[in-house]
Amino acid sequence: MREVVMNDKTNLLQLEEHFYQLVDVEEPNTFRNLFPYDEIPKIAFNDRIVPHNMPEEIWITDTTFRDGQQSRAPYTTEQIVTIYDYLHRLGGPKGLVRQSEFFLYSKKDRDALYKCMERGYEFPEVTAWIRATKKDFELVKDIGLRETGILVSCSDYHIFYKMRMDRREAMNQYLGIIRECLETGISPRCHLEDITRSDIYGFVIPFCVELMKLMEQYKIPIKVRACDTMGFGVNFPGAVIPRSVPGIIYGLTTHAGVPSELIEWHGHNDFYKAVNNSTTAWLYGACGVNCSLFGIGERTGNTPLEAMVFEYAQLKGTLDGMDTTVITELAEYFEKELDYIQPHRTPFVGSNFNVTRAGIHADGLLKNEEIYNIFDTGKFLNRPPLVSVSNTSGLAGIAHWINNYYHLSPEKRVDKNSELVCRIRDWVDAQYDEGRVTVMTDQELVVKITDICRELGIVL
Repeated sequence: MREVVMNDKTNLLQLEEHFYQLVDVEEPNTFRNLFPYDEIPKIAFNDRIVPHNMPEEIWITDTTFRDGQQSRAPYTTEQIVTIYDYLHRLGGPKGLVRQSEFFLYSKKDRDALYKCMERGYEFPEVTAWIRATKKDFELVKDIGLRETGILVSCSDYHIFYKMRMDRREAMNQYLGIIRECLETGISPRCHLEDITRSDIYGFVIPFCVELMKLMEQYKIPIKVRACDTMGFGVNFPGAVIPRSVPGIIYGLTTHAGVPSELIEWHGHNDFYKAVNNSTTAWLYGACGVNCSLFGIGERTGNTPLEAMVFEYAQLKGTLDGMDTTVITELAEYFEKELDYIQPHRTPFVGSNFNVTRAGIHADGLLKNEEIYNIFDTGKFLNRPPLVSVSNTSGLAGIAHWINNYYHLSPEKRVDKNSELVCRIRDWVDAQYDEGRVTVMTDQELVVKITDICRELGIVL
């Protein structure tokens, strides 16, 4: 008979939860009712609602140098160290960018890791991602890292089709590997690959229960990273598992007994849901969300780290010291040093994200920028709002564009009566007199302004 116990979070009596044991199966459960490969995946509902359970502390972890490097040319050692410095500044005094994970396979990766460790920052803590071998565990220990990630694929797609095992064989192999890691004194971070196509209560929860037993035995933290490898997760209340993000996090905390501070969500953006799913993981009990700068990662990418900075601020009502101007510096660094141009309409970092083009919007923005700007982007991102230039901009609109686009200091700002502004206005008017109907692009304006400045001997 199940015991009646007091829930110390809700202060309500509840029946002790069921104990979930491994459900070994002869044939893989691939949830064909939800994932028919020759049709679009289905989102089904059973209207089972779980409660919000956001932890008191939430944070961001970084995978720019791990998952982020799996979809682009490898960073150089110097680039990794520079980006790591930026992440340290971005996280602020409370270290809200808590960790950053590194490969250890090449000399370049190890050199970058050593140089980052030499910085002496408490945050982001340097962690590793390794193959599940004794040799790699010893490498992590020799380097002096406290924690490493280990891949533990958890869907039957991986267990049966990739690993050619059954569930019990996979679980036993994983637990043996994790014991080896614990024997070296390293804290394992278990990457539950493809969790949104896995049998949550037939495999994931029983496996995590065993992880918690090992943690109790060895007195070493064991983290669980819930990896939405294919981006199938959904945040809708009442959606069925394994696609339900609330259901997965609830299962980990309530049925597997994994503490919130040991749970991370790692999302992919295949269905445009990476940010919402990561925020949902916070709301339902995960302390950590794992992200990559600008969402650069496998296929459609990971959850963009910069997005979760602003999600944090909206949920908590404060940035807690995070320096968001670093986001703009990082975007500029990626463009200048790595030749990576953000898609123009990307929130927070794209060239057009706070540019107003519609004439009636531009008129409102010039009168009061709050009308058409999401927040004080000048304060938080060093990017004041811009008004695109057209035949309705007038001298004032053109002067506003130049001053803001070139970030001119007060003493260098141009006014509407300057020769530069007047000549640009004449050129713009001529364009529309010839039949143009579209707004002027930034590139066109920069080229013309550069030509006129050269003629006038002006340096902006």
